[in-house]
Amino acid sequence: MAGFERGNGSNVCLTSLVNFEGIPLLPGLPDDVAKYCLALVPRSSFPTMAAVCKTWRSFIRSKDFVRERTMAGVLEEWLYVLTMDTDGKQRRWEVLDRLGRKRQLVRPMPGPAKVGFGVTVVDGKLIFIAGYSIINGVASASSDVYQYDSCLNSWSKLADLNVARAEFACAEVNGMVYVVGGYGIEGERLSTVEVYDPDTGKWTLIESLRRPRWDCFACGLNGKLYVLGGRSSFTIGHTRFIDVYDPRNNLWSEMKNGGCLMVTTHAVVDKKLFCIEWKNQRELAIFDPENCSWKRVRVPLTGSTSIWLRFGIMSGKLLLFLVEGDHGYQTLLYDPNATPGSEWQNSNIKPSGLCICSVTIKA
Repeated sequence: MAGFERGNGSNVCLTSLVNFEGIPLLPGLPDDVAKYCLALVPRSSFPTMAAVCKTWRSFIRSKDFVRERTMAGVLEEWLYVLTMDTDGKQRRWEVLDRLGRKRQLVRPMPGPAKVGFGVTVVDGKLIFIAGYSIINGVASASSDVYQYDSCLNSWSKLADLNVARAEFACAEVNGMVYVVGGYGIEGERLSTVEVYDPDTGKWTLIESLRRPRWDCFACGLNGKLYVLGGRSSFTIGHTRFIDVYDPRNNLWSEMKNGGCLMVTTHAVVDKKLFCIEWKNQRELAIFDPENCSWKRVRVPLTGSTSIWLRFGIMSGKLLLFLVEGDHGYQTLLYDPNATPGSEWQNSNIKPSGLCICSVTIKA
């Protein structure tokens, strides 16, 4: 039969729509109905679906698949945590659901070990960006970018950055991935900025910062890119200035009420930025972009003041994980929408190792 491939046994699969335009996803059904049907399949069955044929695999990897699952109300939210054992020798990605159950093993990421990298999520996929590549004990800034497809449990290589960098800021804004500043391959401090478009698969250099910035972090708020913390060649020590990029007019502006300096972890929840500073691990700093204001919330921890934390996000709530060992620590959860006095709770979501970073993926 023209346009079809015979698989193992009696299964029949369709060839890629790229090569055979007009071939339906499911024979006898309009594509919109077929997409809806395929979107209802449980996430645990995605790898099996992808093995049926190239057409289905292409659909599962596409933006359309996440959009169809969103419209059908069947998105599953999983937390991906990069953990490290207590001696610092082994790293691995763990996948946890909202009940704290481990869901799957993530295949090892290709390429050399990295530090000073960036991670973000776009279209339901984890993007692992650059950083220092550690080869034979020697570290050098890289331009490597890898993508993890959570639906297929597979890694792929994306286009390299235009400028190799580490200790930079990165964030997703309006479906695009931005990287800002950092250290270059010769240790130089960078002001360059580039953006990745998933539709074209290309990185493009855009308007640079007006001065170099490094050891900083970024987030997307209200359709704009905010770059905070770190150091700048215009300041002594860490800077409180916030650089704000508006993609609509390709222009940078500056805010002077940065509020935070040496930030060790950050996350965006309920359209607000949450931070913890190096000098005070017992306090949340919360930035509201609507009125450009900051407020502070005490973290109800007990025990050693040496506890360092990383953030995770699950179901619109903030999770506080350990960076250093303390077997008696129980994950704290902060609900920004809870009634006053009940914002803090304990959570069963706990990685098996120390948390290096985490991302939330809905697919």
